Order: sequence, then C-alpha cells, then structure tokens
Amino acid sequence: MPTYLKINLIAAIFLLFFVSLVRAEELLNWQDCIKEAAKNHPDLIAAVEEVKQSEAAKKITVSGLYPQVNAGLDASIARNASDRSPASTGNSYSYGVTGTQLIFDGTKTIQNIKAASENIKASQQNYRFTSTQVRLNLRSAFINLLKAQELIRVSEEIVKIRKSNLELITLRYESGLEHHGALLTAEANLAQADFQLSQAKRAVELAQRQLTKEMGRREFIPMSVKADFKVVDTAADKPDLEALAKNNPSLLQIIAQKNAAEFGLKSAYANFSPTLSGSAGANKNGSHWVPQGDQWNLGLTLSMPIFEGGLRLAQVSQAQGLLNQLKENERSTRDGLVVSLAKTWAALQDAIETVDVQDKNLLATEERSKIAEVEFGTGFITYDNWTIIEDNLVQAKTGYLNAQANALLAEANWIQAKGETLEYAKN
Repeated sequence: MPTYLKINLIAAIFLLFFVSLVRAEELLNWQDCIKEAAKNHPDLIAAVEEVKQSEAAKKITVSGLYPQVNAGLDASIARNASDRSPASTGNSYSYGVTGTQLIFDGTKTIQNIKAASENIKASQQNYRFTSTQVRLNLRSAFINLLKAQELIRVSEEIVKIRKSNLELITLRYESGLEHHGALLTAEANLAQADFQLSQAKRAVELAQRQLTKEMGRREFIPMSVKADFKVVDTAADKPDLEALAKNNPSLLQIIAQKNAAEFGLKSAYANFSPTLSGSAGANKNGSHWVPQGDQWNLGLTLSMPIFEGGLRLAQVSQAQGLLNQLKENERSTRDGLVVSLAKTWAALQDAIETVDVQDKNLLATEERSKIAEVEFGTGFITYDNWTIIEDNLVQAKTGYLNAQANALLAEANWIQAKGETLEYAKN
C-alpha cells in the first residue's frame, strides 16, 4: 500500500475515534449536577451579586459617620486688559486640606445603617430562596431525564410483547383459529408500541437539553444520568408545619424587609431633628508658587428644617405605608407557606403509596399475563379476554414508571416547600 494511503487511513481511523469520543454520552449522578449548578447557574450568580450590592450599600451608608477629608489645589492668573503694566497682573496660588465630621443628625444615619444591615439579610435570604428554586428545577430535569431513559427500556419491553402477540395471532390466523380483525388489532398495537418507543427516544434529547440549562452549561453535550427510583425524604410522620414555615427563606426575606422598613420609618422621623457637623481646614496661599501664607479655620454648622412644603411629612407617611404593607405581606406569606407545606406533604404521601399500589398491580398483571398466554394458546380463553389482559400489562408497566417518577417529583416539591437549598444533603 502506498505511503500516502497509509497516512490517510490512519488519519481516518483517528478521526472516527475522535468523533466517537465527542459523541459519547456523559454519565452524571445527582451530586455531579448539584456541583455544576451551584457553580454555573446564572440565577445563583445573580443572587450572589445582589448580596454584594447590599453589602456595598451598607458600607456607603456607614461612611457618613467618618470624617470627610478633601485636598485642594488652586492656581489663577488675573490681568486687566486695558492696562499692560506688570502691576495690573495678579497671580493667586493656594493648596490645603479641609475636613467635615457629622456630630449629630437625630440618629438618622444610625437608623439607615441598621436598615442596610437588614437589607443584607433580605438579599441573603433571597439567595437561599433562589437556591431552593434552582434545586427544584434541577431535580425535576434530572428526574425527567431518568424517567425518559427508563421509558425507552419499558417501551422496548412493550414492543417485544406486542411482537410476540402479533406472531402468535398470525399463526392462529393462518391456521384459521382467529379472525382478520384480531390480526389487524395486533398489528395496530405493534405500530403503537413502535411509535411510543420513537417518542421516548425523542423525549430523551429534550430532557437532556433541559438538564443542560438547569446546570448552567453554555453548550449542549449528550448526557445520561444514573440514580435509583427511590424516595429518601419520605416524611412519614407529619412534621410541625408552622415550625418549618418559620425557617423558610421567603418568609425570612419578608421579615428582614419589614425590619428594614421599621428602621426606615425611624430615619424618616429623624429628618425633623437638627443636624450638627464640625469642619476644619488648613491651607497655604500667596501670589507666587510655592505659596507661603498660612491659613486655618474651625467651625460648627447647625441646620434645622423649618418649611419644605410638607416634604418630610410625606416621607414619614411613605415609610409608614411601606412598613404596614410588609407586615401584611409577612402574615400572608406565613399563612401561604403552611398551606403549601400541608399540600406538598399530602401529595408526597399519596405519591409514595401510589408506587406501592402500582408495584403490586404490575406483579399481578405480569403473573396474569403468563397464565393468560398459556390459556389462550390452549383455547381456554377467547382473544378478546386475552388482549384485555395484555393491554393491562402494558398499562401497568408504564403506570409503575410514572408512579416512581411522580414520587420523586413530589419529594422534590416537598423539599422545596421546606425551603431546603441546592446543598440539601440527602438528595
């Protein structure tokens, strides 16, 4: 073989090997998905930046308690345009430092700092709430992909059952033991099973793309997931719903916002107090550079609002309205959380019990199908009775898978209702 053909062959083999690696599906478990989402999900990144903003806002407010020091440099030249003599030219140079210090403002700045601290807590709780939502969406996408993968296996089993049924009916039809309608029905059942298998394969890619989004990935790579269809957080004993609601981040966020509004109202009242500040400065000035003249000053400034067209009264009214609003929001949020917890707990118990029922139903239909196949082959039961039993088997297989997936989704909703974040240890 010529050398160039050998090189081309080696290159082709390498290319095929590389493509097979690229196209290979990535296998992920639940913890892998959590780690990626915690690092890359845009909603979490945005929530972190919101916390940083609130922390910076507090630092800005705190800075008002410290001395404000400024340095200045000034140079100017003045000349009389109608007089050309040197005496008509005046130069002025100066540089120095000035500082002011807030002494008293009726605790307005102090109240603003306390409000800023509560705003930090609110943004931190917003991060927790965002984390619970990200976890729920991530878990749902993970379960949907797990279900889609398993549905392919179940669909392949159903296709196998339908093919076996068609083969049996075909033999009996050719032997004159079954009518044409039975053959057509068996063919239709197989076509339906083939369609459902194709549908299940398409559903896998959709689930993969959804999981890609919830992990915060920028590019799509085919993947598969591995996990058991097992509910861990069963919450068999009904918990104290009111206690769970108290620690929910959505409620804690509202409480922090309410506390900030209370300090905001106190700050609005402090606007009616006089403001006292001190100032000091030192500079040098003169008509030549470097100026040699020394100058310094000390002073106190007292200001007191007298009339501003009702501005401060309106600010108090606005702050009071915001506080009243947040108080009612707190009560509404707490009541809503208790109802949501009760609903999701009941749904979780229903889903867990449904899995047990569907499991027993599947075992029963599988056993009944084995018996019916023998009875139908020996003529003890009619085609109509046999096909009903086979249909029940197919429905039981998909029903059991749906029940397992629904139980995992109900568990995810329960965990989210409790306010657990993405780092929730058990799942």
